[in-house]
Amino acid sequence: MNTMTLWHISGWEFAALAAAALLVGFSKTAVSGANTVSLAIFAAVLPARASTGVLLPILIVGDMLAVLTYRRHAHWPTLWRLFPAVAAGVVIGTLFLVWADDAVVRTSIGAILLFMAGVTLWRRRKAEAGAGADDEPDSVVTRSGRAKARSYGVLGGFTTMVANAGGPVMSMYLLSAGFRKLGFLGTSAFFFLIVNVTKVPFSVGLGLIDGHSLLLDAALAAFVVPGALIGKWAVNRINQRLFEQLVIAATIVGGLQLLLR
Repeated sequence: MNTMTLWHISGWEFAALAAAALLVGFSKTAVSGANTVSLAIFAAVLPARASTGVLLPILIVGDMLAVLTYRRHAHWPTLWRLFPAVAAGVVIGTLFLVWADDAVVRTSIGAILLFMAGVTLWRRRKAEAGAGADDEPDSVVTRSGRAKARSYGVLGGFTTMVANAGGPVMSMYLLSAGFRKLGFLGTSAFFFLIVNVTKVPFSVGLGLIDGHSLLLDAALAAFVVPGALIGKWAVNRINQRLFEQLVIAATIVGGLQLLLR
């Protein structure tokens, strides 16, 4: 695979990737799903297939920081309910990557980003309508039904394997299940840490992660930490409605850019 080494990237391209890595850290501790912008930046700077492999270790660093921050608020019954369907989605996504070339992956990422933007808009409306649930939504999740968990799980597994874009899918599911801020962040932190670590052998087998990509990851990982610290500080201060509007707009622009590239 044509992985990108550190010395193949211009200063401006590295700066863009560093900003995307910082946003990964921020999204993991403040606004889950905002890293769809990071996905668009990585796919614009790097070859589309290579970008998924380079971004994955960066996401794992962010996941570990999120787990350290919100580990007390995870809701494990929800996680166990989702994992089997997510595993099926990851396998489907792996088979897709075996078949798809760089152009197909780039187009798919663009289409997924636009779809995720639509999902996020719908999620926000549902969240506003369902405000007031508590942090332990057993009864709410049970009422959502196994079919709902399976459908979200398969779609989340596929999108996270193909494009590291499972965040908005899982965000929609968790919000529709009645999670509030801390429960949402704690549950999603463990979910994505486990799922992303599970994806590593698949990505290595596909040639998406190698020594060259890890060298670039080592340089970019340092930017995830300040992003996570900023997110932890801002989570109770940020005007999230405005920020989500900006994220959605940036996601749409990124998706269109990839589709028209």
